[in-house]
Amino acid sequence: MYENLTLFQTASAFARHAEKRQALAAQNIANADTPGFKPRDLKDFAQSFREMQRQSGENGFSGHRTAFEAVQDERTAAAPNGNAVSVETEMMRAVDIRLQHDTALAIYRSALGILRTSLGRQ
Repeated sequence: MYENLTLFQTASAFARHAEKRQALAAQNIANADTPGFKPRDLKDFAQSFREMQRQSGENGFSGHRTAFEAVQDERTAAAPNGNAVSVETEMMRAVDIRLQHDTALAIYRSALGILRTSLGRQ
């Protein structure tokens, strides 16, 4: 019942977005020496959420799961071997992803606390 509340769905989608971004950042770092490899990332969550809203209508969720598409990250210049991965950039991205995930969990915890309080439970 409570999993259908839009706030919980949004917080869950935000956490899944961070999870997928972390997997892509790890993949980018793992391929830092692969010739011709181009780093990938996801569109930011707000942009992805707006696209989901346009596609599915009212609250931005077509079912319980939401899909995020990986895109090429064109912000970094390629090395002579064609590899465009910057380990420093990926490390900074990992910090940003951690903050995104922590924010998603804080939103979820806060909403859960409000819900419990409204039901008279501590």
